[in-house]
Amino acid sequence: MQPKDIPAICPTCHRPVESGWYFCPNCGTKLQEAPLPTGPAAQIKLYASSIVLPMILFLFVTRWQGLKYARSHDPKARRMGVIAWILIVLSTVATVYLAYVWTEAAIQSQIQAINTDLSGL
Repeated sequence: MQPKDIPAICPTCHRPVESGWYFCPNCGTKLQEAPLPTGPAAQIKLYASSIVLPMILFLFVTRWQGLKYARSHDPKARRMGVIAWILIVLSTVATVYLAYVWTEAAIQSQIQAINTDLSGL
């Protein structure tokens, strides 16, 4: 809802409310969505979670705010969401690649150890 769409009275308790309020002070009814934080701390938190999330196997995917930011009507918040999505995709690709390289190296090491043991017979 846009501030101009906010009624002058609460739709639940019919008490007067101001257009900038997010909740009715009388009954607590949500009048409009609060804007998403877009400050430096919010950006750092969102971007850091986007980079680290794939590495912790998506345990906290329900707590990741990237989708909420990407769907926001605020251009700055939307830009933050897009950047967060880019970071999570790149981080996921890097994590999968590194897991593949590590697994391949471990397999080759084991094959080499087996071949060394067999050649000594």
